[in-house]
Amino acid sequence: MGLCPLHADHKPSFLLDPGKNLFYCYGCGRGGDVIRFAELYHQVRFPQALRLLREWRGSAPLLQAVADLYRIQLHRHGEAVAYLNQRGIHSPELIEEMRIGYAPGGCLRRWLTQLGYPLQSQRHTGLVTSAGYDAYIHRIVFPLENNLYGRSLSTAAPPHRFLPGAKGGLYAWDRVRRHPEVILVEGLFDYATVRQAGFHNVTCSLGANLNARQLRQLCDGSRTVYLAFDADQNGSGQRAAQSLAYRLTEHGVNARTVSLPEGHDPNSFFAQGGDAHQFWSLLEAAR
Repeated sequence: MGLCPLHADHKPSFLLDPGKNLFYCYGCGRGGDVIRFAELYHQVRFPQALRLLREWRGSAPLLQAVADLYRIQLHRHGEAVAYLNQRGIHSPELIEEMRIGYAPGGCLRRWLTQLGYPLQSQRHTGLVTSAGYDAYIHRIVFPLENNLYGRSLSTAAPPHRFLPGAKGGLYAWDRVRRHPEVILVEGLFDYATVRQAGFHNVTCSLGANLNARQLRQLCDGSRTVYLAFDADQNGSGQRAAQSLAYRLTEHGVNARTVSLPEGHDPNSFFAQGGDAHQFWSLLEAAR
């Protein structure tokens, strides 16, 4: 018996039978098999739920192999290490913990073929194109839950890509959810520098707009959430934080909006000389 991931559950009400692949929640009254769970959890119809389950079953080992290759490549390419340093990420322990890698391009298909993965499986993830080329080229890569996020070093390419699917849930939520106070940031580089500064109760939504799963995660217990979103000059980050604070409050979560210096996000705040004491002061001043 545990907390239900399908609604804002505050006491264990979710029963799972792994042997029969069945579930039931005594709180919201929903239950069924693993396909029904995928339908409800990801808010999709039966065909899409079935496709997601098939992808998860077959793609996890392949994605692990891809992440392993990119981790090897990181320290072989000075431009990748220089980019991380520029973004204020320099702790070897943090880089190892987050399994950060680098996709230089031109090496993935050969690597996966040597490991025995057929070209069709490689293409299915989207990480290898239909023509057999690497989809990620000159990108810093962060492994996610059944997914890989790639941040382009080149301004000529779209900066953000998620493959093989959408962004998923909150980053490192299983570890962070135990804290009574949680810091929510937009991006993985924000997450990395905040955690590097010693704040272990930080998570990341991979963008200012949370999906339904991420909102459920924030509301799955009694906690205070500090919204440390970007202080964009156009105000978009702060508007998103205020909108989210209102939604969290409606669900009984204590939400506080952190006011960063204008033009900064948590990553640039630390990369340009901010320290843990100064960031803590911003958290204390949050409303």
